[in-house]
Amino acid sequence: QVQLVESGGGLVQAGGSLRLSCAASGIFFSIVDMGWYRQAPGKQRELVAGITPGSSRNYADSVKGRFTISRDNARKMVYLQMDNLKPEDTAVYYCNVRLSLERNYWGQGTQVTVSS
Repeated sequence: QVQLVESGGGLVQAGGSLRLSCAASGIFFSIVDMGWYRQAPGKQRELVAGITPGSSRNYADSVKGRFTISRDNARKMVYLQMDNLKPEDTAVYYCNVRLSLERNYWGQGTQVTVSS
């Protein structure tokens, strides 16, 4: 059974930092792409950052230079370091793994709130 469990969200002032963590189980973690998405109220869920098994990374333009995605294959963890946070980063952040068209898994989400 695939499980993704996020942690690390919270309330932070603009300019602050947070580090999100995602613990994965039930998958061959070291061979799959992992991603972080977010969904703000009234908006569609959007990709924030992705990382391949070899740690190639991609980022949404809105977070480039501020967010860093990383992974620890031995611990089956993926992280999102978020620096210089802005109020527009406020959203629920979700960890994701897509194993196939039919097998797309999400964590429960963690709330990030950035006050101005």
